[in-house]
Amino acid sequence: MTGVTIGAYVRAAVALTAAVLVPHGVLAQQRGAGAAPAPAGAPAAPAPRMADGKPDLSGVWWTGGDVGGRGFGGGRGRGRGAGTAGAPPVTITSLYKPEVAASNKKLGDNDDPTLKCVPTAFGTLNVSLFDVGAVGQIVATPRFVVMLTETFHGWRSVPTDGRPHREEVPPSFRGDSVGRWDGDVFVMETKNFTDDTWIWAEGRVSPHSDQLRIVERYRRVNANTLEIEATIHDPKMLTAPWDVPKQTLTLAPFDQIMPLVCLGQQ
Repeated sequence: MTGVTIGAYVRAAVALTAAVLVPHGVLAQQRGAGAAPAPAGAPAAPAPRMADGKPDLSGVWWTGGDVGGRGFGGGRGRGRGAGTAGAPPVTITSLYKPEVAASNKKLGDNDDPTLKCVPTAFGTLNVSLFDVGAVGQIVATPRFVVMLTETFHGWRSVPTDGRPHREEVPPSFRGDSVGRWDGDVFVMETKNFTDDTWIWAEGRVSPHSDQLRIVERYRRVNANTLEIEATIHDPKMLTAPWDVPKQTLTLAPFDQIMPLVCLGQQ
């Protein structure tokens, strides 16, 4: 499989398997049984909590069985100070500085770093947990929140004990993350990125600088629902921070993710 087909493969495999070919119960048996879905119309159970009383974010999360029809437009959100009530949502591309926007016009599908199996800095579905896929897993403990990505074997190990960012580590594709709790909301800040990835994939031109900083807020609404909000800061590239549209994820009917291998452009 080449990098150019990864996104299409993920959409087809997940969307067709989950939404068309296989009922959720059968899919759960194939991937490993997870939490049984609540009966239709029944209220969702409260969010589980860890030993320290904080909400437990653990689980396999996706946008639901209709993945192929949701979220792939992406790119719309709120630019601070840019836009008014009733106006079309501001896109991150509209927030690029003029010189950056001019440079972006020279880039196209073939320049997409994911063709070489390089991950995104954020995520094609506006969910950093997914990278270029549509499924991710969180394993939470009182000291660390570990985020596992189904594509590119990606992962983040996020400390939650108040330690600062690591100054001794070199910049990386997915940056360095630290987390903290704001009440029942988990706040994750990621920075120290390289400047040779894109924010998205699928040929959507979205470069960033080494000053990229992403702040995300995770809230487990109930046992089956996770809400994520994020703000992207990049003073070298953007005229204002970009507030990513809120993403609502659903607990999947399976409890393990699968490896999706990328071999790069051949």
